[in-house]
Amino acid sequence: MQIYIMFWKRFKKNRLAVTGAIFVFGLFAVAIFAPILVPYDPNIINMEQVLQSPCRTHILGTDDLGRDVLSRMIYGTRISLSIGFIAVAIATLIGIILGSIAGYYGKLIDSLIMRLVDIMLSVPTFFLLLTVLAIVGPSIWIVMLVIGLTGWMSIARLVRAEFLTLKEREFVAAARSIGASDARIILHHILPNAMGPVYVSFILGVAGAILMESGLSFLGFGVQPPTPSWGNILTSAREYMEVAWWLILFPGIAIFITCLSYYILGEGIRQALDPKLKI
Repeated sequence: MQIYIMFWKRFKKNRLAVTGAIFVFGLFAVAIFAPILVPYDPNIINMEQVLQSPCRTHILGTDDLGRDVLSRMIYGTRISLSIGFIAVAIATLIGIILGSIAGYYGKLIDSLIMRLVDIMLSVPTFFLLLTVLAIVGPSIWIVMLVIGLTGWMSIARLVRAEFLTLKEREFVAAARSIGASDARIILHHILPNAMGPVYVSFILGVAGAILMESGLSFLGFGVQPPTPSWGNILTSAREYMEVAWWLILFPGIAIFITCLSYYILGEGIRQALDPKLKI
């Protein structure tokens, strides 16, 4: 409990990080209460209001099918956050498992896992995603799975580095001396003490996953219409950039602020977890 109190005291001193946290929780609130917040059904087509500029009835304007942009962006928050968190959760789970095994057992196992990490890092992730999605077809679940399966390497390296240090500590030697199994030592003694960098990497990874999903949707390989996401709202704006500036501006601002908020929050958590840094 004392650790959490110290963390909160250090974190709240960082006003920029607190601001980022407020924006992140605000996005969660928007995603949760989307059905209440939307002024219109995001999928209702109204050809009489095609490409209507921002006004009182449509605060952020309408798209090429007369759908309310604000409503679609609010529901798009749900999609973007869901993809970000589920994809990074998959990547984190894989990274923790492989990093723990590599760091604890070392030697040949460590070498094999690290060579796998090197191979994965040498492959351009975005082009690998495009290739896989072009073969199996785009969908929300495929996007989550592919982003998760191609984003675990940095977490595996972080966990491995923490394990290499922690497994030599006295409390691990004490656990071995009383006959604790490898699984118990890994799960109950080392892993809880190695999770600090993982928390930060998870937060930063969500921002990266949201950005990657937006890019894939923009290219037509991500979330498919009529399901709204920030990326495919931008896709519909490509043909109307000169006459419908709002289709580019508002989703772009949403993606920018969301990713920036996550990066600021992640950096704030990193500084609060590291007592050597002065805030």
